[in-house]
Amino acid sequence: MMHPYTLSLLGGLLIGVSVWLMLVGLGRVTGVSGIAATALTEPRSSLWRFAFLLGLIGGGAVFAQVFNLHGVSITSRPWLIGAGLLVGLGTVIGGGCTSGHGVCGLGRRSLRSLVATLTFMAAGMLTVAVIQAVKGASA
Repeated sequence: MMHPYTLSLLGGLLIGVSVWLMLVGLGRVTGVSGIAATALTEPRSSLWRFAFLLGLIGGGAVFAQVFNLHGVSITSRPWLIGAGLLVGLGTVIGGGCTSGHGVCGLGRRSLRSLVATLTFMAAGMLTVAVIQAVKGASA
């Protein structure tokens, strides 16, 4: 049986290596929201961005197949859509997403990224508390 933290450790290592390879290979910071936004707004100059996004989605699908991780079910589409819209709004307001600020920005010792990451974390914790209070769920 696999230790509960093994997949998390492996994922963290893969994220770190991927971010480093992107910086060394392309000279770019791995901010997924920025990559996705530019791929949609400037498709002619975004072949590598589409490849990155395809790899991100495809890699997750392959990983789920290899490790037989198919236990995710969507219980409420409106909550899922609302959450997605709030995340999108947060990335616009925060000037980037958790991958850009939390992984890359903190590694570069950016004060702006530290503030953004702490804000993301606080907003996430507050959101969970509010949703649990509204839905009557226990922690």
